[in-house]
Amino acid sequence: METRRALHFVFKVGNRFQTARFFRDVLRHEEFEEGCKATCNGPYDGKWSKTMVGFGPEDDHFVAELTYNYGIKDYKLGNDFKGITVASSQAVSNARELKWPLTELAEGVFETEAPGGYKFYLQNQSPPQSDPVLKVTLAVSDLQKSLNYWSNLLGMKIYEKNEEKQRALLGYADNQCKLELQGIKGAVDHAAAFGRIAFSCPQKELPDLEDLMKREKQKILTPLVSLDTPGKATVQVVILADPDGHEICFVGDEAFRELSKMDPTGNQLLDDAMAADKSDEWFAKRSKR
Repeated sequence: METRRALHFVFKVGNRFQTARFFRDVLRHEEFEEGCKATCNGPYDGKWSKTMVGFGPEDDHFVAELTYNYGIKDYKLGNDFKGITVASSQAVSNARELKWPLTELAEGVFETEAPGGYKFYLQNQSPPQSDPVLKVTLAVSDLQKSLNYWSNLLGMKIYEKNEEKQRALLGYADNQCKLELQGIKGAVDHAAAFGRIAFSCPQKELPDLEDLMKREKQKILTPLVSLDTPGKATVQVVILADPDGHEICFVGDEAFRELSKMDPTGNQLLDDAMAADKSDEWFAKRSKR
């Protein structure tokens, strides 16, 4: 499992201007005229875009995928996404300089919100050499059941487990962003803002992964499929769902490394797309709401 990598988490965003202000650092921006075959943009079949934002290239950094569905202005939050933790004194300094609201939870640990209500936890310390993004926290209704899925089936190593606090920390490698599972009382509600966490693996492992899920009678949201990006590499993906319905994308690593190369024009592409956003006209021409 050492060949598997944590890649990104997908956020649906309704206000690209404010979201770009919060996230912007390193960008890759792509526009699409119709919905994704693997529902990357959610259950929408209209025009959409995605922008990748992070502290470095996706080859060795965990990034955020900002998915914008033209014409959709906001999404109802559920209780499924609990936050992303980032170790960066620079991020804390930036937030203060921009007067972005910060709440100090403990010494040197601040809670803030991205546009749309997504929570981020900023640690006021120098980032590790590998990646400032330390972990993604997701809610689960049955910690042991979830550990069986993520560890025994998907092969993640358990780094920490605390039964009393109903939390566990997992990952594929010491130098990668970790996945934290936080037990909650009651059901996990994904609402409309639900995201998706992505990992890569060697392309040859994808059919075996799909077969494993079939044998174990686990949910497969999108069977193995090829996805085209105009002018870029074609990747193969399979989309799964864990026991609480969290969406998980596994993508073939070889083609994804080509697709995910940093675009030096990313910032300008996003600016141009926001300036040219004529969602109402686009939907009217196609007689869509």
